[in-house]
Amino acid sequence: MQSCITLLFLVLVSLVGGGSLHEEDRKIYIVYMGKIPSDAVYAPTSHHQSLVQDILQGNNLVEDVLVHSYKRSFNGFSAKLTTAEAEKLAGKDSGEIPTAESDVIIGVLDSGIWPESESFSDEGFGPPPEKWKGVCEGGPNFTCNNKIIGARVYAARVASSLSAIDIQGHGTHTASTAAGKKIEDASLYDLAKGTARGAVPSARIAVYKVCSLSDCDGHAILAGFDDAIADGVDILSVSLGYPNATMFYKDPVAIGSFHAIEKDILTSHSAGNDGQSQQSVSSTSPWLFTVGASSTDRRLMDLLVLGNGETYMVDAVNAFNMNEIKFPLLYGANGLTGCYKEQAQFCVRGCLDRELVKGKIIVCDTAAGVVEAFESGALGAIFIEEEFYKYATTVYPLSATLLGSELGERVKSYINSTKDPVATILKTESILDYQAPVVSSFSSRGPNSIVPDIIKANIAAPGVTILASFSPLGHPFGIAEEGRSVKLSIMSGTSMACPHVTGAAAYVKSFHPEWPASFIKSALMTSASDMNNSKNPACEFSYGSGQINPIKAVDPGLVYQVFPEDYISMLCDVGIDAEKIQIISNRSCPEDSASGNARDLNYPSLGAHVADNDPFTLTFTRTVTNVGNPSSTYYATIRTDSVNINVTVMPDILSFESLMESKSFVVNVVGSGLAYYETATGSLVWSDGMHSVRSPLVVYAFNFEP
Repeated sequence: MQSCITLLFLVLVSLVGGGSLHEEDRKIYIVYMGKIPSDAVYAPTSHHQSLVQDILQGNNLVEDVLVHSYKRSFNGFSAKLTTAEAEKLAGKDSGEIPTAESDVIIGVLDSGIWPESESFSDEGFGPPPEKWKGVCEGGPNFTCNNKIIGARVYAARVASSLSAIDIQGHGTHTASTAAGKKIEDASLYDLAKGTARGAVPSARIAVYKVCSLSDCDGHAILAGFDDAIADGVDILSVSLGYPNATMFYKDPVAIGSFHAIEKDILTSHSAGNDGQSQQSVSSTSPWLFTVGASSTDRRLMDLLVLGNGETYMVDAVNAFNMNEIKFPLLYGANGLTGCYKEQAQFCVRGCLDRELVKGKIIVCDTAAGVVEAFESGALGAIFIEEEFYKYATTVYPLSATLLGSELGERVKSYINSTKDPVATILKTESILDYQAPVVSSFSSRGPNSIVPDIIKANIAAPGVTILASFSPLGHPFGIAEEGRSVKLSIMSGTSMACPHVTGAAAYVKSFHPEWPASFIKSALMTSASDMNNSKNPACEFSYGSGQINPIKAVDPGLVYQVFPEDYISMLCDVGIDAEKIQIISNRSCPEDSASGNARDLNYPSLGAHVADNDPFTLTFTRTVTNVGNPSSTYYATIRTDSVNINVTVMPDILSFESLMESKSFVVNVVGSGLAYYETATGSLVWSDGMHSVRSPLVVYAFNFEP
C-alpha cells in the first residue's frame, strides 16, 4: 500500500429520501485524500479497496460498499459505511500496514534470504498472525522479525548452507519481489532508478532454504513443502524446478504442491527458462500455477558505436560508462595464448593473452566468454551469441553488450576492414517500451507434454530486468572473484515472474481470506489481460490466459472451482496407474474413473490435443460459481481466430440469484481437421456488463517428443 497522505477527511452525503441503505444504516461517505501520489506503482483503486477492507464490519464485501474511486484528477473514494466504520476510518493513518494484507503469509522455497535488507524491515508490523505455527530456525547469526516470521534450512552440502542467510541473491530477489517493503531511490549503479517494492509489501514472509550453491535437492524441496504446509503459510512461491518436464510422481514440486493444494495453499511456480522451442515448459501439473515471463514498459538498452560510425542499439544491462571514448577492438581469435584459435574466439578461460587484451574491447563468439574477458583485463566486451535470447538481460562485470549472430558478423567484418578498429559502449539507459508486455524469448512454453489437454503456462507476469533486493554476499555479475557487493540487483527469468504472481495471489487473498486456492487461481486467470498473438508467436502456450491483472482479480464475477479429488480423477482418466497416483497423493482412483482425457477438469482454460488431419468433435463441461453480484445474468461470447473450428456453448445465458450459486455449461468444438503443428485459438467470455470472465481456447495438432 502506498500513499503520501496522513489524514482523511470524511464528509457525510445525504441520501435521496434520507433512508437507510441496509439494516446497518449505512450512509455514503466521501474520503478525500489530496493529489494522486507520483509513485509510478501506486494503484489508487487497490489502495482504496485496502482501506475499506481494513475497517469493514460483518460479512459485507468491499465491492458492495465501495461506491466510486476518484483516481484521475485527485485521490479519494466514496463508500457506504456505518457510523462505527466511518469513525474508525477517520482516525486511521493511511500509511499504516493494512491488517488484511499483513495476515497473509507467503512461503518462499529458494536459496534463503538476506534478513538485513531494507525490504524486510518490520517497522510498523505487529506480531505474526495467530494462525502461524512455524519457527525461526535460520541457523547462526540469522534473526527473524515481524516481517520475516519464520526460517528453516534443509540444504547441507556446504557449511554456509546451514544458515538461512542467502549467499546467492536469488532467494532475496524473489522474496522482495513478492512482498518486499518500499525502497525509495533504488537502482543498480543508477540503472532502473526509482521506487522498488514487492507486490504485497505488508504480507509476512516465511523462508525455506532448499537450495545450496550447487542445486536444489528433491529431498530438501519436499521437506520445505512439508514444513510450510504445517506452518500455516497461505501462498507458496517456488522459483526452481527441473530443466525438463518430469512425470508428476517423480517431481518433488508436483508432489509437494499437491499436498499444499489439499490444504488450499496455492503454489506459484516458474515455467522455466528454456524458451524458443515448443514443449519446453517444465511446470506441467494442473494444480501448479505456472508462470511465464513477460516484459515491462521499462526497457534497458545500450549503444555500441563502431569507429566507422555504425551504431547498434540493443537490449543490455551495462552498468559501466566508457564516457564515449573509443577503445581498440580485438577479436578473441586474434588474442590467443597457449590455445587453439577455435578456443580463443570463444574466449575460453585461460586462452587470451593478457598483454594483448589489456586496454581493449574484446569480441567473443559466446556470452560464456564473460569470465575470461573480465579476468583478462579487458576494458569492455562484445559477446556474440547464437542463442541471443537467453543472455540479452545478463548483468556484466565490465562494460559489455550482447549481439545476435547477424550484428556480430558485421562487427567482425568491420574489424577485418581496418588496421585500427575501435568502438565504445555506452552505459545502459531506460526507454519506454510501447510494445510491452511481450513474453520473453527465454520463457519456456508448451504444449504440456505430460497432460496435453492442460494449457501451460497458465499466466504471464513481469520477469525481464526486474530490480529487487539482493544479498551482499551474492555475486551480481556472476563471478565469485569479481568482489563487488550490491543491495539491489537486476535479474531476469521466470524465477522473477513467479513471485509477481505469488504476490498477486496474496493480494487477492487479502480481500477474500475465505476463498479456496482454486478460486484465487481462477480469478487471476480469467481476469488476465489478453495478449497480442502477433507479438507472441507461441501464443497461449507462452502466456496462458494472458498478462496478470491483480486489481481486476479482486472482483472476478465468476470462478471455476477445482477440488483435490478432481485432480485425482483427471490423473486416473488420462491413464496414470494407481501406484503412481498413490505416490503423488496417497489416494486411489474413484470407482467410476475411466480411460479418457483431461478436458473435463473444471479448469479456467480450454485445451485439446487432436490428431493431425482428422475431423474432431470436442466437448468441455464446466461449472462456474458466482462471487460477483448476487442477482446477475451472464451472456456468453465466443471468439476464434480460425475458420477451421466452430464453437458453441450451451446454455449461452447463465442467471444467478445468490452468491456462491453454481451453474454448468458445455462448450462444443467441431473441426474438419488441423494440419500437423497447426493451432486454432479463441476464447469464451462470460459477461454481465460489469465483469468479463475470459477463458482461452486452444486446439492443436502436435507430435510429442518421447
